[in-house]
Amino acid sequence: MYNPQLETFLRVADAGSFNKAAEELYITPSAVIKQINLLEAGLDIQLFERTHRGLILTKAGKSLYQDAKYIIQYCRDSVTRAKNAMQEDINIIRIGTSPMTPAQLLMQLWSKIHACCPDMKFQIVPFENTPENAREILANLGKNIDVIGGIFDETMLKLRNCAGMELSYESFCCAVSIHHKLAAKDKLTIEDLYGENLLLMRRDWSHYVDQLRDELWKNHNQIHIVDFDFYSMDVFNRCENGNNVLLAISGWANVHPLLKVIPVEWDYGIPYGLLHSPKPSQTVKKFLAAVKKAVGKEQ
Repeated sequence: MYNPQLETFLRVADAGSFNKAAEELYITPSAVIKQINLLEAGLDIQLFERTHRGLILTKAGKSLYQDAKYIIQYCRDSVTRAKNAMQEDINIIRIGTSPMTPAQLLMQLWSKIHACCPDMKFQIVPFENTPENAREILANLGKNIDVIGGIFDETMLKLRNCAGMELSYESFCCAVSIHHKLAAKDKLTIEDLYGENLLLMRRDWSHYVDQLRDELWKNHNQIHIVDFDFYSMDVFNRCENGNNVLLAISGWANVHPLLKVIPVEWDYGIPYGLLHSPKPSQTVKKFLAAVKKAVGKEQ
């Protein structure tokens, strides 16, 4: 499916040396070096700078490092899709899950869903929450993953070419480091955020976030708004390491062990629900109807 030398390349890049990578791969350092040399020769690019302090990725190496992770995951997903296509049991709902899109809500509803659809089964499909994965997975729901639980609005659904079924409306909270002065509070006021750096998803991603942004700019300019492009673990780390404040929802309380998610006294929030294909299969339609009934939203 893909050149296995790519996995060796990733392991070397993460380890920073041939010897450490060899230990992790249970092969000899010379075998690791041979694979990297063959990969560089085959691609006609230099991936590492060999220094006395260890291995350093070149610009080309850094570029391939990001793409290789995606290539390997995509190939694995393609095998999963092929295996799923062979399965005779069509009553399987594949639920994508990541730290920012946990599947706990559906797990809590499982007994009620099972009562409506006793022959239906769950298959949890973990994925890395990256911009590339978000574009690929959400635009192709129904292939490898059927549904994902998460926040959304019409802007995001249109951007990602998917559909959504709202299950609840989640109030916006703020996440801070457990060492931040605000972490001592159990509820925040807008005034508590004065003088703080508030990390907000960039404009035009969600009109719910933009409504809050406009309110803060107009009436609370003592809050310093800092834009970011995508909710990922890097943003949660940035919040913790930089002693910043991050716009969040209560369902993300367990995403980062060193962050505390605190409710805020304001009337702003965002829908939470299930993201699915605009043209769901009959099995997915049946599942969505069962979920809607389980949460008391059936018409």
